This record gives sequence, C-alpha cells and structure tokens, in this order.
Amino acid sequence: MKRMIGLIALLAGVSVLQLGSAQAPAGAPAGATGLCNDGTYSTAPSKSGACRGHKGIKTWYAAPDASKVKTSAGKVASTSAPASAPAPAAQSTPAKAPTAPPASTPKASASTVAQAPGGGAGQVWLNTASNVYHCQGTQYYGKTKAGAYMTEDAAKAKGARPDHGKPCK
Repeated sequence: MKRMIGLIALLAGVSVLQLGSAQAPAGAPAGATGLCNDGTYSTAPSKSGACRGHKGIKTWYAAPDASKVKTSAGKVASTSAPASAPAPAAQSTPAKAPTAPPASTPKASASTVAQAPGGGAGQVWLNTASNVYHCQGTQYYGKTKAGAYMTEDAAKAKGARPDHGKPCK
C-alpha cells in the first residue's frame, strides 16, 4: 500500500513538473527566466548563480531541468515526456505583474562601457574617485565613472598611483 501511494505521489509530481512552469509576467523582458530580489530580471538558463549580486532569486519562471529532478528516495527520476506526448496545457490564470519597478539597472562591466572621448598617445586615464591612473590599452582606460585624461607625470603630480603598481613608461 505504501509503495502504491509513493508511486502515485511520484507520478503526480512528474505530471506537475511537465505541465506547470511559471511564465514570466507581461512586464518582464523577453527571455526572462527569473526575478531577482532587487527587482531586476535574469535571463540565465539555470537557477545556479542566476541572481548572484542581486540578493538572490525571488521567483523562477523557467522550467526545472527535467533530467535532474530527485525523488524522495534520493534517486534521479526522468521526467521528460515521450516524443508522442501531447503538448502541456496553457495556464488558465494570468501571471501577476511585479508590484514595484526595478530599483536599479544592472551594472555594466568595464569591457562593455564605452570609452570616454579623448585620450591618445602619452595620455593616461586618472580615476578621480580612487586616485589610480590607467595606461592606454588597459581594461579601465577611459571607462570609469569619474576621471580625466592627462599625462602620466601630471597624474603622479596629483598624487595618483599606477593601476596594479605598473607605471605606463
């Protein structure tokens, strides 16, 4: 009898996994797979690390990886439907839109930020917030929020230090 109940529960769980993955709300960007706790959306293919740096996952919209769902006995169960199975039914309840707009936009990395106009041969970029100067051709050259182009000697005269202790000359 216990085996029968366990089997029914397992089959019911599998059918729920096959039928119901949450859909992203109407206001979410295309391809959103989850909502982070800080209000930003994630397009990561898996939950692992999806909202790292955004205070964790609030809601996950994507279907779980069906090939790695564990049963109560700790064994991996295959939940993939046979090729001849009908398509899952659509959800009958509309998805809720988030109550608050995202608090901030995700930060872009230095490699995706456009370089500030100016600079050139013999010029360094002085990050005025950290008082560190960057040489031409390096990752942060012209790409920090606050800064100015100047000669390396002028940057040293202002008390700035070279990035990673490596002068440009």
